[in-house]
Amino acid sequence: MIEVMASTPLGPAYHRLWTATALSNFGDGIRSAALPLLAASITTDPVLVAGVAVAGQLPWLLLGLAAGALVDRFDQRRLAVLVDCGRTVALGALIVAAATGNATVAWIYAVAFLCGVGETLRDTATATLLPPLVADTDLERANGRLVNAEVAGNELIGPPVGGYLFGVAVVLPFAVNGGVLALAAALIFSLPNVFAPARDGERKGRIWGDTVAGLRWLAGQRRMLTLTLLSGLFAFADSMWFVVLVLYVQQVLLLPAAAYGLLVGVGALGGLAGGFLAGRIARATGPAVALAGCFAAGAVGQLLLGLTSEVVVAGLGLVVTSGAFGVWAVVARTLRQRSTPRELLGRVTSSATTVVMTASPLGALIGGLIGAEFGLRAPILIGVPALAVGACVAYAVLRDKPRSP
Repeated sequence: MIEVMASTPLGPAYHRLWTATALSNFGDGIRSAALPLLAASITTDPVLVAGVAVAGQLPWLLLGLAAGALVDRFDQRRLAVLVDCGRTVALGALIVAAATGNATVAWIYAVAFLCGVGETLRDTATATLLPPLVADTDLERANGRLVNAEVAGNELIGPPVGGYLFGVAVVLPFAVNGGVLALAAALIFSLPNVFAPARDGERKGRIWGDTVAGLRWLAGQRRMLTLTLLSGLFAFADSMWFVVLVLYVQQVLLLPAAAYGLLVGVGALGGLAGGFLAGRIARATGPAVALAGCFAAGAVGQLLLGLTSEVVVAGLGLVVTSGAFGVWAVVARTLRQRSTPRELLGRVTSSATTVVMTASPLGALIGGLIGAEFGLRAPILIGVPALAVGACVAYAVLRDKPRSP
C-alpha cells in the first residue's frame, strides 16, 4: 500500500509550485554569492562586506513574526507574486546602478534587505500554499521535494553559479536572479485560486494583534510549541559545530583548505538524501519516532565528527548529521501543516522559522567562543548531550495524538 501511495502523481498544480520554489531559491542562491562579490568590488573593508549577509538576514529577526500575520491575512498566491515582482524591481534598479558605476555599499545593503523581506514573506507563504494542492497522505513526499529544491537552489547550485556569472559580467547574476523570479511569479499566479483567507472578524484587526493571537495559540499547544523549540535547539547545535568546520578540516583532519568545500558538498548530499527519504521514514515509523530519530542521528553524527581524525569517518558524520537535518525539515513542516488551523498556519510557520533564524547565529557565536577557548572538538561534542535530550523530549511529547486543527 505504501508503494502505491508513493507513486501517486502529485498533480500539475504541485509541479508548478515546485518549479516556482526551485527557481526562487536558485535565484536566492545566486544573489547570496553575487551581492558580497559586488560589495567587495567597491570596498575592501571586511566588516562592510560581511554586513551584506547581515542585511539579508535581518528581516527574519525584525519582521519574521509579522510576516506570518500578513501571509494569513492576504491571498497567499497573490502575496507571493507581488513579493517576487517587488524583488525583481529592486534587482533591476541594482543592475542599472551597477552598469552605470553608481552602485554603493549602502545601495547593496538596501537591496539585500528588501530581498530579505521578500524572502521572509515568500518562504512563509510557500509553506501555506502546499496543503490545498495535494492530498493529506502526500504531504511528506510533497514537502520532501520542496525542501530539496530549497536546499539545492540556496546551497548547492545557486552560489557557485552566482560566483561564476559575476566573473563573466557584474550585472549578469542579478539579471538572472530577476529573470527566474519573474518566471516563479508567473508560475505562482497560474495556481488555482484556493488561497484566499476567510473573511472573519480577526482579519479586521491590526497586524500586531494578529501576531499576538498566533503566538497565544502556539503557546497553548504543547506539541506545536515543543516542535518549534526543538527546531531551534537543532539549529543551535548544528550551527555551533558548523562555524568551526573550516578550521576543523585544516587542523584536525589535516586537509588543505580546498577540501572544506568538498566535505560541505558531501554533507549537502546527505541532506538531500534525508529530504528524499523523509516521507518513507515518517510513514514507516510515525512522525514522533522519525523526529526523535533525527535528534539521535544528529548526536551520533556529531560524536563521529568530534572523536575522529579520519577523513572517511568525518565524512560519514557529515552525511549523518545533514541527513538528519533534512528529515527533520520535512517531517516537522508536515506535522505543523497537519496540526495547525489553516487560518493560523502562516503565523505558526513564521514563528518556527524565526526561532531557527535566531538560534542559528547565536549557536554560531557561542560555538566560535567555545572553540577558541576549549579547542575545535568542544563545540562539536558539547551538542551531543543536548541532542540526546532533544530526542527524548521529541518522543515523549510528539507521540501524543494531535488535536484536530
